[in-house]
Order: sequence, then structure tokens, then C-alpha cells
Amino acid sequence: MTRVNEMIELTFEGVEPAGSHVAVNVKAVFTKGDFSKEVLGFYAGNGTYKVRFLAEEAGRYTYQVSGLVSGQGTIDVEEADEKHHGIVRPDGTKLRHADGTYITTFGTTVYALAHQTDELTEETFKSLECGAFNKIRICLFPKHYAYNKNDHRYFPFYYDENGQNIEFTDNLGEKRSVKPIDTNHPCFEFWDEFEGKLNRLFDMGIQVDLILFHPYDRWGHSYMSQEANLTYLDFAIRRLAAFPNIWWSMANEYDLFFNWKIEQWHEVDEFIGKNDPYGHMLSNHNCFPLYDFERDAITHVSIQNRAMNRVKELQAKYNKPVCYDECAYEGNLKETWGSISAKEMVNRFWKVTVTGGFCTHGEVLLDDDIETSEQQDNAVLWWAKGGKLKGQSPERIKFLREVVESLPGPIEGDVVGLGRMLAMSDQEREMSLKYTPESMRGFIETIGRMDASEILYHIIPSFEYAGHCGENVFIFYLGTDCCARYMPQLPQGKTFTIEVVDAWNMTRSQTATGVKMGDEIRLPGHEYIAVIATAEN
Repeated sequence: MTRVNEMIELTFEGVEPAGSHVAVNVKAVFTKGDFSKEVLGFYAGNGTYKVRFLAEEAGRYTYQVSGLVSGQGTIDVEEADEKHHGIVRPDGTKLRHADGTYITTFGTTVYALAHQTDELTEETFKSLECGAFNKIRICLFPKHYAYNKNDHRYFPFYYDENGQNIEFTDNLGEKRSVKPIDTNHPCFEFWDEFEGKLNRLFDMGIQVDLILFHPYDRWGHSYMSQEANLTYLDFAIRRLAAFPNIWWSMANEYDLFFNWKIEQWHEVDEFIGKNDPYGHMLSNHNCFPLYDFERDAITHVSIQNRAMNRVKELQAKYNKPVCYDECAYEGNLKETWGSISAKEMVNRFWKVTVTGGFCTHGEVLLDDDIETSEQQDNAVLWWAKGGKLKGQSPERIKFLREVVESLPGPIEGDVVGLGRMLAMSDQEREMSLKYTPESMRGFIETIGRMDASEILYHIIPSFEYAGHCGENVFIFYLGTDCCARYMPQLPQGKTFTIEVVDAWNMTRSQTATGVKMGDEIRLPGHEYIAVIATAEN
């Protein structure tokens, strides 16, 4: 049965292409009434060519295939089932599936999932059944890094054995001399195996943020020529663009490609934007300087950052969804990026989510009996290889997901409290003074005398995390504040039912009704409390 939002695959037999196994002349045109879409096919090895298509509307489609293979026919596409909602695309600062369903992503990270043993892969998929995550960040190329130096069964492409060796120093400081990667000749065994994992993630309802390049490399993938880079992207798009759950992440930490110029990244985003026939999500992830998210092909902001109060700022600047795809990892490593507590991971998720952004988890918990460097390299840490989730944050991220999915719509972030005053421009502050009670005007004028750096340092500790769903549901997250009494900033003219949510202990309880603007409510007086106010009239 063929349904909307599920990949359609056509297979044809032909002779092996001469020369490149990527730049093959196979294309198909799918039509239905006034609708027409052209897609490129690909060579899949063993004399087999494939064309893949994603129908986003039900009906009868006619197709015409031409080039090295040819064919024609019709496909009847039925309505989608209740589970699959289609490609995720931006809607302003929010995310929506093709059928209009909003999605809040709760991500995790298993960078080298594509290159692990069958046994470890099965363990990883079993762990993903926990229900905490509906998005995962994974690399297509293998990764060379601390805690992750294992060799791999297959690579995406073969080496060019006739090419001249390339010399480079890898990311861990070792000198390397390898043959150049031949992106015109894919390893079909790798791609077939990898697509099996993508299909399983699709069946689980998990979005795949596919990292196309990264600098953690001893094999030469990060030292390919730009021509080879674009050939690789051509093949990846031909094969994978019809997967509904794919996002394109141009790189993990693009700015650590010290041998690349920024113009190469611009060429990459333009190439993907031009050649992806479905317009999947596309961004570029940083280590230090942010990418230029104003670029036309870029759909969303993907950042590594620990200042969790930047969602509204970045939304205002780019008018695009903001994804904190790395905010450090729950772990016990010596590295600062891998040593935050489970409580802090949960705290960061709530801060980002309540203000209308999207957050991603990672876990790096090293067992106590791991001591030598060889043991560390062979250790199985979730962030690198997957396996079992050992931390305390996933079940609490699942709880947050359940809370968010119980709300009547997507969260729109608010800036409230002192953070709101600190974030005001001079013009906004002057305007607000006209409507401020006399007793408060000196307070606002004093803030106006702060310079930019003072304001910045005050925003971080003074920021309050709040959002709303439409006009009738308001949510406030207090983080590490231990308020026993609290006055939520509610609109005039309505009364509200108050629900207190304990983010760490995973409880929800209705505590008050008939609450209006200016009323004080009672809270438990400890950390990680959220307040949800729902209008009664």
C-alpha cells in the first residue's frame, strides 16, 4: 500500500554506468493534475537503478522515467495514516509537519550511530523506545575523537587508489597520509545498511538531523576537494531526499574546518537548497561563531550555546526556529562539555522549550571501572556510539515532552520580569515610562543608565523563562529559584486555574482556581518548578 508521507521507490535494471556511479543520467517526472515534480534517480549497484518520490497529497500520480533506464506508469497514493505527518518545515519560528501538525522536537545525540556493530545498534534502538526523543543528531561520515576511535565495517565511499596521497594533521594532532576519497564511487553496502537505520527511525517517529560534514576525522573526509564535496552531496540528496524524516545539518562545528573558507559553506547551502526537491530543514552548527542564518537556503538556527536565554533574541533577529542542538551533555567526563548534571540538563531543556525554542540532549557517562586510555576509547558512551541510556535526564525530558504535547498549541516565548526591562531599547524604555506608575519610574530610569556590557551580565542571572499558548494558557519556569510564593504575570480581565509542575520529580498538581492578575500563589519552595495558568473564562 502506498500512502501520503511515505517514500515511494521505483527500481529498474540496466548496465553499470561508465565512469561516475553518482552523476548518472536518470530522472523521473511525477505528475497529478497541475502538479509536476522532477527528481533525479541514482545507481544502487549490481545493475540496479532507483528513483524515489515522496507524495504529499493523495491521488493518482503518473510517472515518466528517462535516461540510462526508462519506464512509465501510475501510482495510486492513499491518505496518510495517523502516525506519519510528513516533512517538517519552518512556520515562522515554529515547526510544522507537511499536514499542518505542529511539532516540538526533543532531540538526542548519537554521532556515530551509522558506524556501529549490529549488536550495539539494536541496543541503541531499544533505548530509543523510551519515548523521550523525537529527533536524533547523527553523522554520515565516521568520527575520530576521544571515546570514539573504533574502526568501521563500511565507509560511504571508496578511496581513489590511483590518486596522490593527501597529507594532513587530524583533529587529535596525529599526522596522516591517505588516498583521496573517491565520491564518484559509493560503497553501496554502507548506504543500504544506513538506510535501514533511517527507515527504523522513521517508523519510530524520530526526525534525523543528518550531519553531512564534521572535522573529527582521520580518514580524509574533511579534506576532500570542493568538487568531491558536491559530488557526495549530489548522491546523498538523490538517495535520501525522499525520506520524510531527514533534516540536513551541513556540519557539526563548521568553524573547526580550518582548511575551509566561508565561501565553501555558502556554496554547500546553496547546492542543497537548489537540489533538494522537497525543501527539508537545513542549517549549519557552530562551535564558536554562529553561521549566517539569514542566508536564503537556511531554514532554522542551529547552535551550540550555554546561554539558554537567547531564544527570543535569535527568533527576533532571524524569524526562524531556534534549535539548541548542543547545550553540553549529562556526564562525568573531565571535559567541561561532558560534565553537567542530569538536573542541569533538564533545567536547560525547560528554559529553551518554555521560551519557544527546541533543545537537544546528549549523555557521556563513563563507568567507574574505565581507567586506561585504551579502555576509554573502547567505552560505549551514548553521545558517540549509542547503547544504553544510563542518565537520569531522559525520563524527565519525556515528562517535559508529555507536558508540552498536552498544551493546546505550540509555545510562544515571552520576556517577563527584570529580563524584560533589561532587554528594552532606549526607545521602548522611554515609551514605557509614560505608562509606568510614578513609584516605578526611577527604577526604569536607573536601568537605562547601564551600559551594554552591564545589561548583558544582568540579563543572564535575572532572566525569567516564560511563554504562552494562544491567549488562554501561560507557562512560567522558575529554574533554580526556590520561591514559596509567586506572582505570575497574567493578563487583565480573566481568571485562571493554576497547575504546579515539578520538572525533576515529574508531578503535576492543580493548586488554585480563580487566580487573576496581581494575585499571589503558593509554591513548593524548591528548584525546578513550573506554573501553568489556564484561563477559566
